[in-house]
Amino acid sequence: MSAIRKWETDFGAGCYPMREQILVKGRGALVWDAEGREYIDCVAGHGVANVGHAHPAVVESIRDQAGKLITCSATFYNEPRALLLQKLNALTPPALQRAFLCNSGTEAVEAALKMARYVSGKSGVISAMRSFHGRTLGALSATHNPRYKKPFQPLVPGFVHVPFNNYEKLAAAVNADTGAIILEIIQGEGGVHIGDRDYFERVRALCDARDIILIIDEIQSGFCRTGKMFAFQHMEIEPDILCVAKAMGGGMPMGAIFFPDRFRFAAGLHGSTFGGNPLACAAALAAIGVMLREGLAIQAWEKGQYVMEKLRGLSSPKIREVRGRGLMIGLELRERVKPHIEALARQGVLALPAGTTVLRLLPPLVITYEQLDRVVEKVARVLEPSSP
Repeated sequence: MSAIRKWETDFGAGCYPMREQILVKGRGALVWDAEGREYIDCVAGHGVANVGHAHPAVVESIRDQAGKLITCSATFYNEPRALLLQKLNALTPPALQRAFLCNSGTEAVEAALKMARYVSGKSGVISAMRSFHGRTLGALSATHNPRYKKPFQPLVPGFVHVPFNNYEKLAAAVNADTGAIILEIIQGEGGVHIGDRDYFERVRALCDARDIILIIDEIQSGFCRTGKMFAFQHMEIEPDILCVAKAMGGGMPMGAIFFPDRFRFAAGLHGSTFGGNPLACAAALAAIGVMLREGLAIQAWEKGQYVMEKLRGLSSPKIREVRGRGLMIGLELRERVKPHIEALARQGVLALPAGTTVLRLLPPLVITYEQLDRVVEKVARVLEPSSP
């Protein structure tokens, strides 16, 4: 075991199922380990590196801002923060006039849940089975998987989970104390399950009729990943609160919620020491600029259609279904996925699980068609009937 592996093993928190690779460099959709081996990265920091690793525009923006001002309390005005807020306002629906900047997806969900209670005066929240919203106590309460939750019970009261894409079950769970419904448009961690348009239209109408706040979690699906800037745009609905993170900062820790002016917290009721700091804001401005200039939403859609067609053409009996939208793709297998993820890494492709049987691909949106062909080739090889 190298010193790096030993130090992380001996001194780290032990929260993560570690893989053997020591990653030291990335460029575009490729990463390299300490031994110089090259991999096509379909993990991308769990969907963070939408603009690719070490994009020159993001690198230059971070370098430039680091030489000026790295941190600035949110109680002072700051140019990168102001410019980012202006840019985000132009990307989101007009009704979502304001944004709260934070550092991660789970922080965004926590802010959204607090805001929903504050605005509605009600504590009940409906979430979906197979959902994943984060690991802090409020976000974990909205998350469905009992494996994540059991060691920390009792969690925040008032949360109910209903089947995803089943409007009747959701509507039946609504009561006088229901203040919010929180849903992912596409359940990433839960197996890459895609919401039906009719389902979301009916949920939106229900929230309007019953004065319920609709929170849409786009932490993984946002910022061009699914072929649009935000996945809710496929459904032609608008959330009351939108949660984002991951790809927003081009690799820097960054999250946010967007909400109407009438939802504003009173001063002092919420905050974040590092949220909206100049360095992260500069990186986010650069990353969003790349997304717009390089048409990454269109690229994600076209490349997703291309690679899913090729994956659906594979003859492996181990594949039950290929589903996804844009470059958020899941291959549901008829057996456990972990050995195949390990085999893919030996073939030079890094991939993710989404539950016990789903192989998840979240490559940078700048991945080339030639690289996608190589991914399909390697997936076909590890899913041959004779492979373990």
